[in-house]
Amino acid sequence: MNQVTRRFRSLPIRSRLALLVAAAVAFAVAAVSVACWFFVQGKLYDAVDTRLASYGRVTAGTATDLAANCAQAPNDSAGDVQRSYLYVQLVTSQGKYCVEPRSPGVIKVKDLDKKVAAAPYLRERTFHTTTDTEGNDVRVMLVAVPTGPGPNADAYPGIAFMLGLSLKDTENTLSDLALLLLLVGGIGVVGAGAAGLAVARAGLRPVDKLTEAVEHVARTEDLTIRIPVADDSEDEIARLSRSFNSMTSALASSRDLQQQLIADAGHELRTPLTSLRTNIELLSRSEETGRPLPEADRKELLASVKAQMTELASLIGDLQELSRSEGQRGERVQVIAFHDTVDAALRRARLRGPELTITADLDPWYVRAEPAAAERAVVNILDNAIKFSPEGGTVEVWLADGVLTVRDHGPGIPADELPHVFDRFWRSPSARALPGSGLGLSIVARTIQQSGGEVTLAPAEGGGTVATVRLPGAPTPPPELP
Repeated sequence: MNQVTRRFRSLPIRSRLALLVAAAVAFAVAAVSVACWFFVQGKLYDAVDTRLASYGRVTAGTATDLAANCAQAPNDSAGDVQRSYLYVQLVTSQGKYCVEPRSPGVIKVKDLDKKVAAAPYLRERTFHTTTDTEGNDVRVMLVAVPTGPGPNADAYPGIAFMLGLSLKDTENTLSDLALLLLLVGGIGVVGAGAAGLAVARAGLRPVDKLTEAVEHVARTEDLTIRIPVADDSEDEIARLSRSFNSMTSALASSRDLQQQLIADAGHELRTPLTSLRTNIELLSRSEETGRPLPEADRKELLASVKAQMTELASLIGDLQELSRSEGQRGERVQVIAFHDTVDAALRRARLRGPELTITADLDPWYVRAEPAAAERAVVNILDNAIKFSPEGGTVEVWLADGVLTVRDHGPGIPADELPHVFDRFWRSPSARALPGSGLGLSIVARTIQQSGGEVTLAPAEGGGTVATVRLPGAPTPPPELP
């Protein structure tokens, strides 16, 4: 059985569908054929019983005479009616029988016949199928016939009158019907298998196209391929095709973004690496030639190397943050006290901008986010505000009803640059001389969006910029927080 199942599963799906359709039709045809055969058999037997009953009304009156004749001369005829096609026979409760001379044969006596003969006052007809002594099927009608008083009453205490008809014609009809049903059913099964194969081929044609498209993508890595789908089609194949087209579009977009990220990262890395190489070559040449640099120049070069290394480390960290998948992030998401996260970010920001005044007003707010990523996002927003604030300026921070607002009093962002502030590696022309990789606000946007919130930058009244972060949450801790 397991081997048959394995072989069946190894067949192409269209062959399996055709076989399943053929099997289902075969089962249905077999059930209908069997039901039809038994129904016709019952009707034919009912017709034979009706004929026997009609013949019985003619011959039943001779039952007593037949009994008397059987007792005196068993080989004499019991009547004048010519019925060579009828079996006419008497049977006693002891199993003895007497056959009308013109009967086509002798009916085998069964226990049922003897039981009917043992009930002389039973007037109901009993029908059953038996055989004659030559093995031919016979339909028999039994009627108990009392002999009444007379000289033979003791010899025949109980007699049953048996009237039979050969079932040869009926069996021939049933055989022809069975052959006809078999032929029609076979043709139906073969036709159903062929139709199932045709339907499977037509239905799986879109799947073949999808398979060819997938194989083409795997072979050529061409993500521009699309499967044509009718706009009004809503079946499963159409949905699968649309999903495949959406997947290839997303993969193509992801690959384009990846290539753009690599290109941008390479461009951004080139500047600090070139500066590092230049500074290190100067220091190395000074050592090789034995002509030491002035102490002030040496310190400046070392400070520049340190700054470039710090910028490289920051850039690499930002790239690692952007390269993390959603699954890696989802493992670390938890309910956090966002006001505590903002407070921790403020402490770090005050160290980076000691000459600035940073005010804060934080109301409790609990959100679901990754703790480290959320703090990094807030730090990036604060760093941006500190970077563009004038010396001795003020940065105002407040958190209320799930809305974090950071306002600085710097030069602000031109209106034509606002749509690009969250793009990767984008930096304002006025800020390209300042340290940074252009990835900070991109990380902020990604982190906030992954937590179900949104972040915006807008000009502030009186100058400066207002950064607004909205995160869904609640002012009270949920039950899972201690």
